[in-house]
Amino acid sequence: MKKFEDIRFYKDEEIQPAVQGCIKHPMVRALLTYTFPEKSFKEIEAIVGECQSIRDFQTKVIYNSVHRVLEKSATGLTYSGFESLEKDKPYFYISNHRDIVLDTSLLNYSLYEQDLVMTASAIGDNLVHKPFLMALSKLNRNFLVKRGLSPREMLKSSMVLSEYIKHLLFEEDRSVWMAQREGRTKDGSDYTQQGVLKMLAMARGKKSLAEYFADLKIVPVAISYEFDPTDILKMPEILAKRMKETYVKSANEDFNSIMQGAVGNKGRIHINAGDVLKKEVFEKIERENDSVNAQLKAVAKKIDEHIYKNYKLWPANYIAYDLLKNTKNYSNKYSEKEKRQFDRRLSRRIDVKNPLALNSYLLMYANPVINKEAVYAE
Repeated sequence: MKKFEDIRFYKDEEIQPAVQGCIKHPMVRALLTYTFPEKSFKEIEAIVGECQSIRDFQTKVIYNSVHRVLEKSATGLTYSGFESLEKDKPYFYISNHRDIVLDTSLLNYSLYEQDLVMTASAIGDNLVHKPFLMALSKLNRNFLVKRGLSPREMLKSSMVLSEYIKHLLFEEDRSVWMAQREGRTKDGSDYTQQGVLKMLAMARGKKSLAEYFADLKIVPVAISYEFDPTDILKMPEILAKRMKETYVKSANEDFNSIMQGAVGNKGRIHINAGDVLKKEVFEKIERENDSVNAQLKAVAKKIDEHIYKNYKLWPANYIAYDLLKNTKNYSNKYSEKEKRQFDRRLSRRIDVKNPLALNSYLLMYANPVINKEAVYAE
């Protein structure tokens, strides 16, 4: 375990020292009082003081935090597909990535409600530079993915990460969550990066890709928000890329996105756990593709297909598609009232007279429809 020391989350015996070390931090205090608004801080301290394990902290604190977020800024959370998964068995969940913190928090909220093994979750170390964020992430069973390394360091770091994921799944019987790509999807078009799968396969040893990926029990997960509370925050980067300009993040951009993701209106949310990718799927890919790179590319495409098919589309997605394409193809999927509401949202968030901004914003919501159409057209 020594080689995992600088990326692992806390051990249970480290929970109380970590909690007591950050509980007085203004941001942690704010999170706790937000989570338990009816309780005095002394009562909150007593709840936190009872947490002797990560599971305690997740179920007694974080579960209530997520419940509060849903209560205050969402119309409801629904989920499907989890009923086909076995209790007490670990899975490797790979999902689209829209929100820095909520994606994995909502997945674990759903897993807890379904009495399934909750996940250890990957998080970029660039997101937890602040000591209190590092402590909270490790308290919530996050392990670190190192960013900004040289190619040589990256290779070494990827191997350690791959071995740690293998250790969690096969030796600790712990489910693992990882986003399908580095960084959040900004334009609403979700795709799996081949590099993520390449890292995952590094610890396979003498096993073939098909054997190892089947052993991982990969579950593609589609997380769908009716409205992206950070959509307007994503626009500067989208526009910069489309104009072929270099985009530089502001100092607090990720933190602001975390906060806006938590408090901003999300409307309805749906999480779909797809079928576990079977060994036959990977064996077929292996037969049809000679090189490992070609196999990884095909696996990425297969995961994308599952996410696109299982992605819950909302009226906003269909409205954006029809506005983008200047059609009424999906007019039966939304009401005039819903269209007026979307138009108001559009005009409040961007300059609708700017063609590039309008096109980019509509694509953000229309791309899931476009991607689903493409899968069913094949």
